[in-house]
Amino acid sequence: MNTPAMPEPGTRPRSRGRRSAMLTALVAAAVVGTLGSAPAAPADTTRPTPAACPGHLEEKAGCYTGRDANGAYYTMAVPKHWNGSLVVHAHGGPDFSYDESTTTEDLERWAVMADEGYAWVGSSYRRGGYGVRMAAADTENVRRLFVSHFGRPDRTYLHGQSWGGNVAAKVTETYGGKRGAYDGVLLTNGFLAGGSRGYDTRVDLRTVYQYYCRNLPRPTEPQYPLWQGLPADSPMTPDEVHGRLQECTGIDSDPADRTAEQQRNLDDILAVTRIPEHSLATNMQYAAFLVRDIVSNRLDGRNPFSNRGVRYDGSHDDKTLNAGVARFSADPTARRDLSYDSDLTGRIALPVLTLHAIGDPQVFVEHEAAYRATVQAADRSENLVQTFTRESDHSALSNAEYANSLAALETWARTGRKPTPSSIARSCSAFDTDHGGGCFYDPAFRPAPFATQVRPRPGGLHWPAMSAAQEQAWSRIEGVGIAP
Repeated sequence: MNTPAMPEPGTRPRSRGRRSAMLTALVAAAVVGTLGSAPAAPADTTRPTPAACPGHLEEKAGCYTGRDANGAYYTMAVPKHWNGSLVVHAHGGPDFSYDESTTTEDLERWAVMADEGYAWVGSSYRRGGYGVRMAAADTENVRRLFVSHFGRPDRTYLHGQSWGGNVAAKVTETYGGKRGAYDGVLLTNGFLAGGSRGYDTRVDLRTVYQYYCRNLPRPTEPQYPLWQGLPADSPMTPDEVHGRLQECTGIDSDPADRTAEQQRNLDDILAVTRIPEHSLATNMQYAAFLVRDIVSNRLDGRNPFSNRGVRYDGSHDDKTLNAGVARFSADPTARRDLSYDSDLTGRIALPVLTLHAIGDPQVFVEHEAAYRATVQAADRSENLVQTFTRESDHSALSNAEYANSLAALETWARTGRKPTPSSIARSCSAFDTDHGGGCFYDPAFRPAPFATQVRPRPGGLHWPAMSAAQEQAWSRIEGVGIAP
């Protein structure tokens, strides 16, 4: 068979049947102080420009890069044997800085999707830092750019990874009408509890850490409210924050080399926050720098977080801990704005398939319980299937599982026949033969409620965190949410 020529912008190949069977960028930006802004996009950069494909895709696809009118970089890939469907990717983070390599690196990581014949497009988003609706708008915009240059695909699927799961879920609710542009959604290790509750675990870490360690800030340093993460003008670097964590807990030392005080501090912090030891350092960086970005850069210094009414337990002395830990209450307008920006209503009109590692140390699997409760409350459970694997990674799952999940989603979208976790698990072995990585599904697994992992605030047991009616009411408030 002759290999067809690559499509040029403005054309698309005839549809073919599908073949058978955050942190590095985050901390680097914190060091150099590039929290958020990007230079304005030059004129006439929205048209895709041919570019080298990453890795092995150079022989399989044509790749294109560009920058949209809002300043977001993008990468597109169109396989030589395009199956007619498109994957629109929402990346995780949020990263504090980015450049033109951001989306190409994402394409290389999820090259398995192009290997399976799907066209692929991803946006860097227009700026660094937090902003779910901003990222959702940029994700929808890059889909439109693809269509304007390559034509409308037969099917279009969203993929969101990590924080990108929150973004893709927001795209689904905002732009994903039943007869709209998207046909299905894949959310992998998704941050699906939303911002107003999802970051409580890191707020608790910041507070509990200071109770035991008292070195961020030290008593001799200027004091500040812990809900800031760090002050807006703090010169501290990620290495310095980590150094203080090591000083207090001996996190980098062999247990035999820790002092008794370090080991006790570490044991108490882990027990109270319910964070695994191997991800404590990463979560501490987010508790300092991401919280600072949300408060100082996105909410004008207003506090969206509260720990009033929370009882901490698991320590060697819970009574003294609860009496001595810092307490604070949210500014109602700040909490409203964070909720409006990032919380989900559960009103999904499309097939949504989730894939989550049971041992995910960053976005706990209980986020899936929060999302299921949210979707159930919206009476949309018929549109949701959740699958779980016995993996313990956050940034990447098995290539076979990604390919298998996308195939199951496409079959669901094309036929209307809803898959089950068991049927998806059974179909994975063929993709493992092609792509490797293994298949680790556990069809019987069901996550415990979100409150078993992240301590709820008063009133925080009810889902959704933001109802559709509340979202509509808030949308009429001028300036609501987080500015793009």
